[in-house]
Amino acid sequence: YCDCEKKYCCRGEKFFSLLYAKDIRFEMKRIGHARLKFYFYLFVKRNTTRFVKLFLLELNRQIHHHLKRQLFRSEDKFDSGCGWPSFDDEIPGAIKRQLDADGIRIEILCANCGAHLGHVFIAEGLTPKNVRHCVNSISLNFIPQKEKKTNEKAYFAGGCFWGVEYYLRNLKGVISTTVGYMGGSKENPTYLEVCKGTTGHAETIEVIYNPQQISYEQLVKYFFEIHDPTQLNRQGPDIGEQYRSAIFYTNVEQKKIAVKLIKLLEKKGFSVVTRVEKAGQFWEAETYHHDYYQKNRKKPYYHFYQKRF
Repeated sequence: YCDCEKKYCCRGEKFFSLLYAKDIRFEMKRIGHARLKFYFYLFVKRNTTRFVKLFLLELNRQIHHHLKRQLFRSEDKFDSGCGWPSFDDEIPGAIKRQLDADGIRIEILCANCGAHLGHVFIAEGLTPKNVRHCVNSISLNFIPQKEKKTNEKAYFAGGCFWGVEYYLRNLKGVISTTVGYMGGSKENPTYLEVCKGTTGHAETIEVIYNPQQISYEQLVKYFFEIHDPTQLNRQGPDIGEQYRSAIFYTNVEQKKIAVKLIKLLEKKGFSVVTRVEKAGQFWEAETYHHDYYQKNRKKPYYHFYQKRF
């Protein structure tokens, strides 16, 4: 990336080196600021920390800063043996070329801010693309490419799924919630079948969330605070295995987090009966169960928030 967002921008960073004195003088001539020229004179002649700071501070006032712009990809980087970062390709539209002041080499500049980056050489036979962008490392900022984070799923059972959904759906980072059934043997069960307590299923909430906004651990903590994890096969007036407290994990990491938080609650004196089970097939409930309290403008009759962590 062109490091134009650094405190002194990529032009400013290269001023630390006197090897670029000619480029600096040219830039100052273009800017045409007397105080900047004076500080640079002191910087070159005296080369003390005080004058370096004054010079860079003034430079920072003079050069307009732009957003970071991607210039090269890491997969195009290769070892040319010259000691400088070398790339055999560039991001389209990111680099500007012009004849160098020596009249021989081709200079490369950031197309966004015009900062000097280095030079480009062609037909050296170093790579199949036959191009070498020889770049001044001081003018670059190497930023690791972020992995694309996808939404993840979590499954919770804590009594009537109307109440659990009511609280989970409004958390920041939760994309969507769906009520349904999980943990039993009956395929595609109906609500009436689950209520009989013969299917083995629990009323369950599927939560799709953005892990960059809310972590799985935060979800589990909140889940433990909106239902009573000490009640076995019931929540308040709702009695039966279908109303059990359970966390259905989708991977080992989720299981570890759930177990860790249960142990933490037990240390606090709670006799937790929440089951931690591997997630199986999730069967979506009938349409009239979705967003039940929101549709009917009511609030949960038993679920409520109680801080436990």
